[in-house]
Amino acid sequence: MYELNGIVYADNPTPVLTVKYVRPLDNYKLFIRFSTGEEKEVDISSLLDESAFRFLRDLNSFKDVYIDYGTVVWHNGTIDIAPEYLYSIGIPITKSEYSLSARI
Repeated sequence: MYELNGIVYADNPTPVLTVKYVRPLDNYKLFIRFSTGEEKEVDISSLLDESAFRFLRDLNSFKDVYIDYGTVVWHNGTIDIAPEYLYSIGIPITKSEYSLSARI
């Protein structure tokens, strides 16, 4: 039970999910470490047909990924993807899998 803005909730508060580390991989995939400590490989290739993400088809643009306020962003912050979405589509990986992953 907790209180937020004068409202009492029966559940526990959900911690804010943020991205702590991001690295581009081959085939429009990202290695991401979340604030939970979990690491996932996230394939964003399916988003590249959306008009908002077409800019990332260029591999050099895709590789310019960075973190801004806990969110994965590109192109001076004009392109971003919510950490919660990345977490939901990511595949958990181990450190040994990451060390074997191909990098751009």
